[in-house]
Amino acid sequence: MGRSPGNAHSDRVLDALTKGDAKSDDRPASSADGKSDKGTPAISALAASWRRSGHLHALDPATPKLPARLTAAEIADARVRLGRLLAIAQASLDRLFLAVGGVGCSVLLADASGTVVERRGARGDDATFESWGLWTGAVWSERHEGTNAIGTCLVEKRPLTIDRDQHYLARNARLFCTTAPIFDEHGQLRAALDVSSCRTDLTEGFGRLIATTVADAARLIEAENFRQAFSHARIVLTPDSEREVNSLIAVDRNDLVIGATRAARRVLNLSPSALARPVPAGDLIRDASTEGDDIDAAERAVLKRALARADGNVSKAAKELDMSRATLHRKMKRLGFER
Repeated sequence: MGRSPGNAHSDRVLDALTKGDAKSDDRPASSADGKSDKGTPAISALAASWRRSGHLHALDPATPKLPARLTAAEIADARVRLGRLLAIAQASLDRLFLAVGGVGCSVLLADASGTVVERRGARGDDATFESWGLWTGAVWSERHEGTNAIGTCLVEKRPLTIDRDQHYLARNARLFCTTAPIFDEHGQLRAALDVSSCRTDLTEGFGRLIATTVADAARLIEAENFRQAFSHARIVLTPDSEREVNSLIAVDRNDLVIGATRAARRVLNLSPSALARPVPAGDLIRDASTEGDDIDAAERAVLKRALARADGNVSKAAKELDMSRATLHRKMKRLGFER
């Protein structure tokens, strides 16, 4: 990787790589809530990404080469690999475009390799976005494009914004891009949802609003994908999940956890092997919640109502609650039922 003269942005990037510090930019890559990584002890997240781009991938920040583009057949294969997730994402892509398309933004869905498999954009902006490589089939991995919202999001597995000259490549330094990762029902990274703009009048406040909207849309896609993957199970929102609508567990008719989203695994501190054996949902939720008594009270009330409707017939109540008679007896014993 050599220095290409006459380019202020590429000179600044190369100087930062040479000096080996985080002073290249006072605005570390931001997360979706607008908070930066300025608290990182030794090196900002942005500087780390620049270093990967320069030292690991040996990219020249002054290269004029546009993003690599897949063939139509390769794009079709990538779409097939996303399967159900791609179909589920369509409604969210449409809603996002309705919200931001009128202000010169493009909505992109990329797979885990950084390849754009679906996009939304205003017809009048298509020529501009295609010239920037914001197009179906373009590869925006960090290995190919250096620091950019899609590629860096996929590496760091978190929502983030790369704003204009935070990009590694000089030719991308006019782009505003904000991206959120999408994880599948097994907690594996499968895709990234992005909104990009090349408008120079995009304000910082509006950028934060877009970032929040993108992150929320990604959570909704994850949640719907999880529900469809476990359509035969009862879906439960973990306690204290606040806005995390994708913090879900799937529970079978015996009250055993058979699946959990990545967000739920983090909330409940579930290791990758934790779901290999049956785990009672009540045990997980009670251990994770600081309000176990409230959960028990709510569950006790549900069981009492079911038993009342069944005139005390345990078998009939269990059938109404879609659980086995043994499970209901176990719950009644745990909750200290007096019938």
